[in-house]
Amino acid sequence: MSLIAVLDAKLRQAFAPVELEIFDESARHAGHAGAKSEGETHFRVRIVSAHFEALSRLDRQRRIHAVLAQELEARIHALALTALTPQEAARRPRS
Repeated sequence: MSLIAVLDAKLRQAFAPVELEIFDESARHAGHAGAKSEGETHFRVRIVSAHFEALSRLDRQRRIHAVLAQELEARIHALALTALTPQEAARRPRS
């Protein structure tokens, strides 16, 4: 199973997102610290979930990191997160 599939399954189970996008940006970081020739080391995630209501940006990231702790410890070098509530996503265009 690809690492993207693992991340997708874990994030869906934990946060029941209304939107989830996961991008493997490893190729853009070839030669950088933590990059591996086989890839799957640098990811960008955009997740929209009601589970983030009333949580600060830092608390949202902490919860995501807790869910993905095993992958962050063993395989992921960098994880860029955009974690929004549905209301925030409606006001904020995708970048």
